[in-house]
Amino acid sequence: MACDSTTVEARETTEIVENENIENKEKEMASSMVLQKMPEFKMDAYDPKTGKYTSVESKDYEGKWFVICFYPADFTFVCPTEIAAMNAKYDEFQKLGVEVLAVSTDTKFSHKIFAETEPLLKDLKLTLGADPTGKVSRAFGVMIEEEGIALRGRFLFNPDGVCVAQEVQAPSVGRNVNEFLRQVQAWQHAYKTGEVCPANWRPGKKTLPVNKEAEKLTGHVGDYITLEEILS
Repeated sequence: MACDSTTVEARETTEIVENENIENKEKEMASSMVLQKMPEFKMDAYDPKTGKYTSVESKDYEGKWFVICFYPADFTFVCPTEIAAMNAKYDEFQKLGVEVLAVSTDTKFSHKIFAETEPLLKDLKLTLGADPTGKVSRAFGVMIEEEGIALRGRFLFNPDGVCVAQEVQAPSVGRNVNEFLRQVQAWQHAYKTGEVCPANWRPGKKTLPVNKEAEKLTGHVGDYITLEEILS
């Protein structure tokens, strides 16, 4: 009986530890990067502009607007559509002074073949970061441990190295690059002027000058901007 009791106690202890590990993983994946400083990282990469392997690190992006986009894997289905969409807007991001890095848990060798063989990635300009150990994906809270791949996580950092926006999705649905470009423009305007941007804001539309008229606007935003203006 003593032996049986010990076995039961050991099993229960193991189950408790396993449950705690699962809870810790869920908490880690659920944590937000917003308003946090960018994690330090360094990894191998493939640069399709030169056709050569290289390396990238967080220091490369200090003092810049920076977007890091995690995707599940090379040679999949939604991923090349997302990379192609971001690449199509690459010049627009560059005009805004925004650096873009795409990252998956594939190796740099896989990235090279992927970029060279996938038709959607013809004329690719985005550097592809290689995170085969998952270290960088974990640092950003997007690693799916049981599958060894990353969630679709996109993070925008301002020149102070602070994350101001993130979007994390499960693998089955791609993200909207046009909406993200709009968000970048809004964040840059807010960063520069101290004003805040209402829903759907685009360059040329009304902002909310709370940095100058906070008392006047409090409780009366609708007197300053209409729903029609917001949705137009």
